[in-house]
Amino acid sequence: MGREAHANTGGHTRHVPVMLRRCLDLLAPALERPGAVVVDCTLGLGGHSEALLTRFPEARLIALDRDKEALRLSGERLAPFGERATLVHAVYDELPDVLDRLGAPRVQGVLFDLGVSSMQLDEADRGFAYAQDAPLDMRMDQSAGISAAEVLNTYPPGDLVRILRAYGEEKQAKRIVAAVVREREKEPFTTSARLVELIRDALPQAAKRTGGNPAKRTFQALRIEVNGELSVLERAIPAAVRALDVGGRIAVLSYHSLEDRLVKQVLAAGAATTAPPGLPVVPERYQPRLKLLTRGAELPTEEEIAENRRAAPARLRGAQRVREHLE
Repeated sequence: MGREAHANTGGHTRHVPVMLRRCLDLLAPALERPGAVVVDCTLGLGGHSEALLTRFPEARLIALDRDKEALRLSGERLAPFGERATLVHAVYDELPDVLDRLGAPRVQGVLFDLGVSSMQLDEADRGFAYAQDAPLDMRMDQSAGISAAEVLNTYPPGDLVRILRAYGEEKQAKRIVAAVVREREKEPFTTSARLVELIRDALPQAAKRTGGNPAKRTFQALRIEVNGELSVLERAIPAAVRALDVGGRIAVLSYHSLEDRLVKQVLAAGAATTAPPGLPVVPERYQPRLKLLTRGAELPTEEEIAENRRAAPARLRGAQRVREHLE
């Protein structure tokens, strides 16, 4: 997973947003007009937002994040842009309320970067990463909701199996859950290292040889469950499309097949005619509301993956609003 990678350059850390230039190019035709408003729905460390404000000097930015620490850090980064940047503590499915509150119900651009930010992955005490021992938390907003440890320790076995299969696409879900249930009765889970070790022990040899760290899929599944990511996304993408002005553009970066499938479905539905079959002329109200800007999902270049390994799973889709939605 991952949004902005930490690349060490000359002793200091800089942040490399994934597929940055391509995102800016996709949004450019909508953001070059004076007074354009662009929403960064996943502010993170502010790399995409900073680039948007720099490249489009006439644009105003509204940026959302559910993580208060991310808002604090990116607030410092974006301070030089003054009133052009408005930062809001919100989950991205709250977009319509945020825009109403700010008096900007229609916007010209929307960007989603759905990866976990590197800050969350690299901060040891957040428990997102399976590579280091940490408390099993995984909440993007640490002021709300239940932790990954609570999910592991309290969910019925059937629910845990469903989560690992649906959100982690984990074929060995039953085996892992059986081991979790056995172990949690002895002592509740609190740290990531114990879970990683349990997964390693639970999996058959053949399963350990494929696809990187064997804990990856389980950690992804827990993170999606803890943060309600897919249900939030299911509400957020259609809301973002509705908020676009005619001519406005949306760009979405996703990092696993579940997210990408959901984004694809929403954009494809908007780009399809809703007319009953067989009409000789399609009335305006049935015409597509969106035009797709990417052929399928665009992938990062080899150079980009070499510079930022967290870009590897990224998939970018874009669309433009071409007409009002007539009810």
